[in-house]
Amino acid sequence: MWFKHLHLYRLHGSAEIPAADLEAALAEQVARTPGSQEARRVGWCPPAGRAGTALLHELQGQRLMTLLRHERLLPAGVVREELEERSADIEAREGRKLRRQEKQELKEQIYEELLPRAFIRSQKVDLWWDTRRHLIAVNTSSRKRAEEALDLLRETLGSLKVTPLATQTLPMRAMTEWLAEEGSRPATLQLGDQVELKAKGDDGVLRARQVDLDSDEIQQLLAAGRQASRLGLEIEGRLAYVLHDDLTLKSLRFSDALIDEAGEIEDDGDAIVRLEADFMLMTQALAEEIEQLIAWLGGEANAAPQASE
Repeated sequence: MWFKHLHLYRLHGSAEIPAADLEAALAEQVARTPGSQEARRVGWCPPAGRAGTALLHELQGQRLMTLLRHERLLPAGVVREELEERSADIEAREGRKLRRQEKQELKEQIYEELLPRAFIRSQKVDLWWDTRRHLIAVNTSSRKRAEEALDLLRETLGSLKVTPLATQTLPMRAMTEWLAEEGSRPATLQLGDQVELKAKGDDGVLRARQVDLDSDEIQQLLAAGRQASRLGLEIEGRLAYVLHDDLTLKSLRFSDALIDEAGEIEDDGDAIVRLEADFMLMTQALAEEIEQLIAWLGGEANAAPQASE
């Protein structure tokens, strides 16, 4: 298992929770299929899927949990068409136009009737808890889904104080400098081949992929005042990713050397051994890179916790 995207959060002032206590708490919030009148439901499931039953995997202070999200798919268009048909029937029968409130009540009735027959879509979201560094990372491209995972963890634990990871130097400022001045780049940092440049005013956003980021065209755009809001970065021999201006790491790609190293670990066909071996190698590489990234961005900002318990 290899993460694709990471939203990073700093954990504040939480006491150490033993693994056994955490797993017992996770079991109280285990994933279940939504009831007939539930539009969605979230809970914890085994990270190993059908290959295991454990809700928590912990190795050397690195914890892995998986949220399972069930959502009933009821397209708004289906509800709208049914509403239009029923409204027309009632208006023809009663010889009058339905009031707005009556239509709203009818719409709610239709929704309740159709919901039990809606298809259910499932989505898994992995959560990595680095207890040594007091860091939580959520493997999803969506900030909304990351916050949903934190909400579930907060409900599971009773309280959870976290804030999005922040640095002294804004990522946009650093990325723009790295892009504009080759000499400003850290020694082990290489530029990738994609960028997003934002302009002040109404000039919009420019996105480019598979381009030479040191080209004259890119330099001219920077000279015109554009700033890098996303930037492809590569750490030689380790991984590559796209850094966003909110410090999210997306489109993670781990090096062939790291993947090969994981493949050399004998698992005898045991899916749990494979999961844990990959998880340990991956989180070791990620933890080191996140620490290095924070250092490149001037250290972590000392923001007071703002998340509610």
